[in-house]
Amino acid sequence: MSWLLLALFALVYLAVGPWTFVLAAALLAVPRIRERVPRPRPTWRGAGIGVAALAVLALLVVLIPDGRLPIPSAGGSLVTPAYDGRQVSARPVVAEAPPQHPWLAANGTSSVHKDAWNTDAVQAPGPLGDRPGVETGSYGLEQCASLTFDSRGRMVGLCRDRKGPLLRVLDPEKLRPLASKRLPAGEDDGPEGHDVCGGSYFYLDNGDRAVVTTADRKIQAIGTADADDEPDLTVDESWSLQDLVPADDCLVAALPDWTGRIWWSSQEGRVGVVDPVAGTVQVLELGEAVSNSFAVDETGGVFLVTDRALYRLAVDAAGAPVVTWRTEYDRGVERKAGQPSQGSGTTPTLVDGNLVAIADNAEPRMRVVFLDRGTGTEVCHSAVFDGGESATDTSLVSVGSGVVVENNHDYDSPLSTALGFGTSPGLARVDERDGQCRVVWTNDSVAPSAVPVVSWANGLLYTWTKRPNLWGVAAWYLTAIDVHSGHTAFSVRSGTGALHDNHHGGLVLGTDGSAYVGTLGGLVRVRDFERKKKD
Repeated sequence: MSWLLLALFALVYLAVGPWTFVLAAALLAVPRIRERVPRPRPTWRGAGIGVAALAVLALLVVLIPDGRLPIPSAGGSLVTPAYDGRQVSARPVVAEAPPQHPWLAANGTSSVHKDAWNTDAVQAPGPLGDRPGVETGSYGLEQCASLTFDSRGRMVGLCRDRKGPLLRVLDPEKLRPLASKRLPAGEDDGPEGHDVCGGSYFYLDNGDRAVVTTADRKIQAIGTADADDEPDLTVDESWSLQDLVPADDCLVAALPDWTGRIWWSSQEGRVGVVDPVAGTVQVLELGEAVSNSFAVDETGGVFLVTDRALYRLAVDAAGAPVVTWRTEYDRGVERKAGQPSQGSGTTPTLVDGNLVAIADNAEPRMRVVFLDRGTGTEVCHSAVFDGGESATDTSLVSVGSGVVVENNHDYDSPLSTALGFGTSPGLARVDERDGQCRVVWTNDSVAPSAVPVVSWANGLLYTWTKRPNLWGVAAWYLTAIDVHSGHTAFSVRSGTGALHDNHHGGLVLGTDGSAYVGTLGGLVRVRDFERKKKD
């Protein structure tokens, strides 16, 4: 009888979620019901069986290779919709495509921000909402927040588990690792943190090498395939910055300029240039905190945002880094919930019209700011989201003449979205035209911390959303938004529970129309029914 009651409790929990515990407690508070509940006498044999069963389950999770089991879901499947919306038709975005960087992998695949301009836009298609299916691969407590594809169509991911960062080559079809390499760990490593030191950014160069900054203050260029074209992760080149970056500082990101020099930044505001040919390293002290990556353009400009200003950097005749302009923005009066530090939380995004865009930290409403790339002069700005409820730690997404900004206000950790709680809602599109900024549309979806991607091929922006839920269920969705109108096209549920939180992870689109995201529990793939049927 007791086992039957436990099974019934489990079924109800899977259906409606955490309120099952409240219901059970309320029923047990009634004396007549409590008296009828059988009270099994504990025995050593029963305890041993229970412990053995738990040990076997734990051992299976450890021994079964990553990606072979689905990401576990919590309860609440009957009180959260599995799919909302409808299939839509493609409406391409007409925009100036960024030039192909000569030292980076093909546009759309070079980094978490997709290209040298950090457009977060790709020409690949994504799901259109035709009965989309969801596949997941469990990696335990490990997240691959930064994902991209090499020239062979294999996925490359910078991941993080409780031991620290690791680089993986992944099978995009089976969601399983093909090769893995452990990278040096920092002090604050772990999937639950948001450590920007040697575990957030990497890029693929034009030889399919993953170039990463590591916690021991080095830049490593790691090949992703061996001589026989098999998946392999071997350090090809390495540059130590330990003499220039002290132990109490750390490297944040690296990116090459148009000549092939590798620019790097540290958390405390040191910026440097590695000349891979000459083997020289030069450094410039900005003295302002850095938590995001660079954008670069074909004129030799390198754009970086600190906690106080947006910079355009370049090299002088001697190859040393110099500031060509510096423009301060409104950094606000304090750090907002949803941003790692006071100041802008966005990597610079280059857009049409020789402009660069960021979001600032203004109060009561943050603003999207467009500046002239050549001079650093502000062209226009526009406030977004509700007063006192605006912040972003996510780069802007280019739609050609404008950008889409996502509201991350109130997201500080996975606890911010525990149970049925949500964060401040909002996405908005802001366009620049003839020196004027205007908000084209707003959308009330709740996207706590996703790094969205837009398909210029079909005109949909894909982000990772969570709906506030009175049943206390944490349900996570791939949501597609029409960038022309701002209307939500569709949302498909990946699962429920904290393991489906993408926690600052970036979304990527495969050439087959699939959408991928790394969550705290592994990898998720969403694709249309017709695509899946063809495969």
